[in-house]
Amino acid sequence: MKIVVFGPTGMVGQGALRECLLDPEVDSVVTVGRSALATTEPKQQHVVHAHFGDLTPIAAQLADADACFYCMGVTSAGLTEAEYTPVTHDYALEAARVVGGTYVYVSGEGANAESNTMWARVKGRTENELLALDRPVFVVRPGFIQPRNGITSRTRIYRYLYSWSSWLFPLLKKVAPKYVTTTENLGRAMVALAKGAAAPKLLRSDEINRLA
Repeated sequence: MKIVVFGPTGMVGQGALRECLLDPEVDSVVTVGRSALATTEPKQQHVVHAHFGDLTPIAAQLADADACFYCMGVTSAGLTEAEYTPVTHDYALEAARVVGGTYVYVSGEGANAESNTMWARVKGRTENELLALDRPVFVVRPGFIQPRNGITSRTRIYRYLYSWSSWLFPLLKKVAPKYVTTTENLGRAMVALAKGAAAPKLLRSDEINRLA
């Protein structure tokens, strides 16, 4: 099985990549990012590409994929909708155009195309357009994600928040299971979807955990 992972250096992307590399049924992992990675895993190939609005130049390296995990994301803080849309929407649709197989889009709890909140509206619109495609597409909507196995967020404020709130995770898991997952469970669930596991098209944290 060949899986393409967009955004392998982000917190979610790191989790997805880790589970791909650990799974014996995944023979090849192609990661795509803007900068080089020090890869040591024999079944990982990293592709450096700067212009995600056009993936045609690297299409050959992404061909014959069994699944595509779109884990790229950017914080909406301080951004206009026009600035937030390319990574969240445009590049996600371009990845779906070029990469075949099962497509898994990492969205977020609260995404809604009709929302008054900018990030939720853009993610919701992206979800709707992807789910309308004539191919296997799944949307994962994690809420609070606990980093596991040494994984950290690249965003400073997120690193602080996750560090500060880590002690709350057991409590949140008990009182709000629909909103809590881990990088490990999220990655495992995505790999399960790539393998053809039966699941709803849109998965919240409790469904992610069940599938993992």
